[in-house]
Amino acid sequence: METEAGRKLSLTGLLVGFIAGLPQLFFPILAVLYGAGNSDRGLLLMPVLIFGLLAASLLFRWISWMRFAYYVGHEDIRIESGLLNRSARSIPYERIQDVGIEQKPLARLFGLSEVKLETGSGSGDEAKLSYVTMIEAERLRALVRAHKSGVIVVPSPANAAAETERDDAAPPIFAMNIARVLTLGFYSFSLVILAILGGLAQQFDFLLSFDLYDIDAWRDSAKNNGYVIDAVSRCARIFAGVAALFGLIVIGFATGIIRTFLREYGFRLDVSPRGFRRRRGLLTLTDVVMPIHRVQAATIYTGPIRKRRGWHGLKFISLAGDSDKAQKGDSNHIVAPLANLAEIERILTAAKIDPAGPDVIFLRGRPAWWLVQLMAAGLVIIAGIIALIVAADAGWKAMLLLALLPLALGSAFLQWRFSLYAVDGDNLLVCGGWWQQRMTIAPQIKIQTAEISQGPVARFFGLCKIHFGIAGGTLSISALCISEARLIAAQVIEQVAALDYSKISAPKI
Repeated sequence: METEAGRKLSLTGLLVGFIAGLPQLFFPILAVLYGAGNSDRGLLLMPVLIFGLLAASLLFRWISWMRFAYYVGHEDIRIESGLLNRSARSIPYERIQDVGIEQKPLARLFGLSEVKLETGSGSGDEAKLSYVTMIEAERLRALVRAHKSGVIVVPSPANAAAETERDDAAPPIFAMNIARVLTLGFYSFSLVILAILGGLAQQFDFLLSFDLYDIDAWRDSAKNNGYVIDAVSRCARIFAGVAALFGLIVIGFATGIIRTFLREYGFRLDVSPRGFRRRRGLLTLTDVVMPIHRVQAATIYTGPIRKRRGWHGLKFISLAGDSDKAQKGDSNHIVAPLANLAEIERILTAAKIDPAGPDVIFLRGRPAWWLVQLMAAGLVIIAGIIALIVAADAGWKAMLLLALLPLALGSAFLQWRFSLYAVDGDNLLVCGGWWQQRMTIAPQIKIQTAEISQGPVARFFGLCKIHFGIAGGTLSISALCISEARLIAAQVIEQVAALDYSKISAPKI
């Protein structure tokens, strides 16, 4: 098979990868500092040992760079890598569902980018090129598009750049300005920074000369400095508790705003005959393209607070995974993080998915499904209370467990109230979640399987759950009678079976 000559990654990318990998050497360097600091001779050898670690890391990266090459053929892209165990991966163009371009801050500083080739295999990135120039990244993306369209002429970098300029000149189907990004950050309350600090405190507490979690030591330290904690008034303690709670709230909102601003800055969604193109990011720039015909379903999500202001989000379930999400294999593409319903309907129409109309009749499952879960939770709580009474340690702990009963009742009621489904025309709609409310719309012709499942308890009550399999995810309806589930499954599968997929040609992108 004829291919172009093997290409190397950018040599500058070797330096970028080395600098980006320095945090991985933190623990080895820390071990050297800890071990060499016990003697005068060790202090003299310390710079040599650290330099040796850095030189060894750079050497191995250079060898890996020398043994890495990618080849572009008429039918596939081949990647060869490995020092002792050589591997060669061949990725046919017809399997490439998405070509993502990502620029992290350091790579962006050197004008480089990371190219990710994704397939519908569900295993994440099939191939990753770290790093190439932006011109080469755009050329590879245009080349994949050309081959999937049946064009054998390899596009030049100038043509690829001109194509990108045409996309930039066209008005986007959806975009977010700074005010909307900040609004989204306000709704994205997060205490992840506290979890990170707590993890660091547990990992490096051995470096401290005192026990961080010794309450008595803290009390004695305060006493030595003239403060007696036991003598603090109740009002002062209440004030300190309120101040701590207020501090947590401020930290949570600040963390959510900062994280959202860095991730969603410059959010822009374009649509063309090739598909959707999403670009976003302040420090790390991501550029993802998803063909329209690969969209399997759409999920509209919101919350009780943002819903009162008319804000919703939209994400697609597709064959290709979202390259810039933290979870591997996640197949959801967020295409509108914060939008109103009119903007969401415009995107759904472009994706060839009919929005849910006001005349759609939603149904609820049988309440017995959630009553069984409530009974199970109640039995666990009562068993805990009895165990505390037997242990003669009831008190406030038993009262706290008893307070969980109305909370469990309220949770079961809210789950029943917000669990809805509808079979409307050509679409299957499923709603769920009372805090993170979501509605998934799946065209019935995209559904591949229908499975009815019953557990022992559900079987006793004559209830079941039906799972619809779609490429890239699943869709489930709970609390159905077996007759209802069979009727819905037969209705959906009958519509799917009426279409001969062998006569459908893949759209050109």
